[in-house]
Amino acid sequence: MLDQATYTPRLKALYAASIRAAMKEQFGYNNDMQIPRIEKIVLNMGVGEAVKDTKKVKQAAEELTLIAGQKAVITKAKNSIAGFRVREEMPLGCKVTLRGDRMYEFLDRLINIALPRVRDFRGVKPAFDGRGNFAMGLKEHIVFPEIDFDKVDEVLGMDIIICTSTQVDAEAKALLKAFNMPFNA
Repeated sequence: MLDQATYTPRLKALYAASIRAAMKEQFGYNNDMQIPRIEKIVLNMGVGEAVKDTKKVKQAAEELTLIAGQKAVITKAKNSIAGFRVREEMPLGCKVTLRGDRMYEFLDRLINIALPRVRDFRGVKPAFDGRGNFAMGLKEHIVFPEIDFDKVDEVLGMDIIICTSTQVDAEAKALLKAFNMPFNA
């Protein structure tokens, strides 16, 4: 059993030991507070089938809770859209915001376990938003080892957004490359 008082996630220790110094040298920061860091990771699942069956949102929230290690929040529609048969306050998906040690644990599992399990994986497209945040999507949530493939009724996709403290995409990409994010370009 791990002692929670002394346990540090592997990627958090790597960041403190070598990535911070390498980033400071590469970009010539004067102050340690200028060095980019990962602030949070947001996981989101939109469940399109929720319009017909609200139980699917609860199932998706349970599976996202298993993946994240933190309870998922069910998201609801803000407005009614008659064309999509959506009513206001109707549950449509779920999300989790990870920070601290859970964030580093998830990032470690994503890079080293889940992404290599993706079918025909050739790397991640570097999709930054112009403010140093990285977004990616997975078509199958079953690539995570926490999900029991036999108990899954429907394979769902999910969005993963990694928010960094920098406002420059090049610095955010260098930070994620230091964590071994497998970019294809």
